Amino acid sequence: MGSNLVRAVKNFNVESRAHRLIGKEKPDAAPMHPGTKETLQAAVSRHPDIQDKIHLKDEALLSRLKDVYVDSIKQSSEVKHEAMVSEQGEFRLPNPLMKNKMYGIDMGKIQKGNISVVEALTILNNHKQSPQNWTAEKIAEEYSLSIKDTQSLLEYFRPFDVKIIPPKDKEQIAEQ
Repeated sequence: MGSNLVRAVKNFNVESRAHRLIGKEKPDAAPMHPGTKETLQAAVSRHPDIQDKIHLKDEALLSRLKDVYVDSIKQSSEVKHEAMVSEQGEFRLPNPLMKNKMYGIDMGKIQKGNISVVEALTILNNHKQSPQNWTAEKIAEEYSLSIKDTQSLLEYFRPFDVKIIPPKDKEQIAEQ
């Protein structure tokens, strides 16, 4: 009931209200500060032809503008990579075995000394499969990490371990 009443009030005499708004005079500009008005009058008194110059085209400027020619050249990926390295420091190239953009992460924008989640999972998987080949020292050298951080990563970061802790208040069903 209330929405019907609101709609009726909104739509009441809409056309005449719209015509009234359209027919209104446009609002005037905000009044100038008295100091600004005096400054403008002083500028016009010193340069009486300034109003004419504002509205005239300057042929010399237009002719110089016609002489300007801009040509854009598409940069190669090597030039872009060199520019990125020089601007933001040293970056590691992505692993060729991994896709260039995995899980929404641009692998080329990871700074040396840091690794992405995908790289961390790859490191852990390689270390789990062959710990004698993928030692902390080799991983640290390969990914430009500190040995201390690499050892901590291998020791404490365990995304593959799933532990199910049974609730203490319920009995467990024995396996048959």
